[in-house]
Amino acid sequence: MRIAGTEVPEKKKIKTALTYIYGIGSAKADQILNKSGIPPEKKAAELSSAEINELRKIIENDPFVDGNLARITAMNIKRLREIGCYRGTRHQKNLPVRGQRTKTNARTRRGVRKTMGSGRRKMEKK
Repeated sequence: MRIAGTEVPEKKKIKTALTYIYGIGSAKADQILNKSGIPPEKKAAELSSAEINELRKIIENDPFVDGNLARITAMNIKRLREIGCYRGTRHQKNLPVRGQRTKTNARTRRGVRKTMGSGRRKMEKK
């Protein structure tokens, strides 16, 4: 089943399955299910077409889900870069933004280690 441009797993409970959509966590999934009147223990495959349409309607009316949320986040980062603030320059340099140390950790953000050498190869002995 496809909701908000995301393939939702049918074997899982609907509360867990909704969290596969970008911008929906477990708390927001609870709110959506309460609003639609669907029990959270129900499997995604067991939903009727009317229930699926109800979920789609609720999710698509939320501005902070999936494509809209990704667009808003990208615009915020672009704004930070344009005004040249500290956080914007950290985004440009692909470094941690929120004050984490970079001397040892931050491998996820900085990428694979680049070993620094002398710049030339050593002569091979024969």
